[in-house]
Amino acid sequence: MTGHGQSGRRPDGAAFVIAVLLAGLGGLLLWESGRIPNNAGYAGVGPGDVPWLVGLGLLGLAVWTLVAGFSGPVTDTPPPQQKAPVLWILAGLGLQLVLLKPLGFTIACGLLFACTATAFGKRNPMLTVPVGLVFAFCVYAVFDRILQLKLPAGPVEMLFFGG
Repeated sequence: MTGHGQSGRRPDGAAFVIAVLLAGLGGLLLWESGRIPNNAGYAGVGPGDVPWLVGLGLLGLAVWTLVAGFSGPVTDTPPPQQKAPVLWILAGLGLQLVLLKPLGFTIACGLLFACTATAFGKRNPMLTVPVGLVFAFCVYAVFDRILQLKLPAGPVEMLFFGG
């Protein structure tokens, strides 16, 4: 029986490394969430519950990745990495880091959105920049007005929400 029923497939070593890292991070979150005082009050949900849920989710992803490492298809050679999309995303992150303080959250994150959209193949900046600015402004509004968490404000934020 040669060649029938055996694919010559070996386990994916990278999947195992990723599974171990996910399990380690998930275990750390579970451990640390147990140390957070859980003053749930009448709602029943406290500050330690979200890290606990995220830790459980990461452990689930670790198991899923481990199973995929044994069963998923693995090619001998990975597909070639395209450099342009990675460079677009890195450029967007660089722009965000440089522009966050002077121009504020909306403009910096809107440009990051546009660069990431370009990396994923959307080549129309007349569409991606305004969409990114609107999304970023909505996120800023939720954090600033509803959650009362301050993000870096720039001219756009000052125009709508003042100082």
